[in-house]
Amino acid sequence: MGFDVLGNWIAFTLLGLDATGRLGAAVQFFVMDTAKIFFLLAVIIYVMGLLRAFVSTEKVRTLVMNRPLWMGRSLAITLGSVTPFCSCSSVPLFIGFVEARIPVSITFAFLIASPMINEVAVVLLVTLLGWEVALWYVLAGLAVAYVGSVIIGWFKPERWVESYVWDIQSRHRQESQAQYGGLQARHAFAWNEVKVIVKRIWHWVVIGIAVGALFHGYVPEAWVSETLADASNWWSVPAAVLLGVPLYSNATGVIPVVEAMLGKGVPLGTSLALMMSIAALSLPELLILRKVIRWPALALFVAVLAVAFMLVGYGFNYFYG
Repeated sequence: MGFDVLGNWIAFTLLGLDATGRLGAAVQFFVMDTAKIFFLLAVIIYVMGLLRAFVSTEKVRTLVMNRPLWMGRSLAITLGSVTPFCSCSSVPLFIGFVEARIPVSITFAFLIASPMINEVAVVLLVTLLGWEVALWYVLAGLAVAYVGSVIIGWFKPERWVESYVWDIQSRHRQESQAQYGGLQARHAFAWNEVKVIVKRIWHWVVIGIAVGALFHGYVPEAWVSETLADASNWWSVPAAVLLGVPLYSNATGVIPVVEAMLGKGVPLGTSLALMMSIAALSLPELLILRKVIRWPALALFVAVLAVAFMLVGYGFNYFYG
């Protein structure tokens, strides 16, 4: 059963909610995303734990550290670009990368690129805006992911990762025992990783998805479009970025919003700034990330992306205004 099918069944069949109503839309979204994200969280953490039980984190660290950072960032961005995850769905992989001792700045490159760029969104953008704008959007997204991860790396974000995620001191012995044990020991280690991490963050995941569901069900797209329709002055782009934070969708899902905004006269750069903000800087994602990284890293992540999205918005408004 697909996650959307599960959401439809619980919201509209089991609970009997109106499929066209705001409450029905919010409940359907909540059920669908909760099931999807917890499934991804469990599977990815388990797989990463299993890999750690076969290959020591010291070997992974040595392998990564012996490669240029630009190569690691490029690979992370490439992986992010071909995985059609929303911002919240990218967090489990973010956790897995950190657990594997991949430098945090590289994991941020993936976290930025994954929700903003995917092949479906690019095709839809080509259909809506033409290949030239779609190409520039992709290049802008790649630049934001790369430069953003470089800037975040300057601040040594490893010191702001919550200790339970990658505390070698507390897990090294268990990991070593699993590596020298059989398949059962490795499975037990991986499953314990799932239980430890999910137990620590599950309530934040639920809160984050609930916030996204409320905005999904109760904030109409028309309101967003009308709010920015006449805002062609300097503050329209920062306003679009700010408006995008509490909203929650992936790049594919937000394209119809961009189309509606363009139809109401909202400048292209302002529309794309909103699209980037919704896709990669959502409040639900930030609530979940808070249990993985501390406030300084979270503030840095938000500040870097907000400034980058505003620059992209101003740039598109200048060249396509």
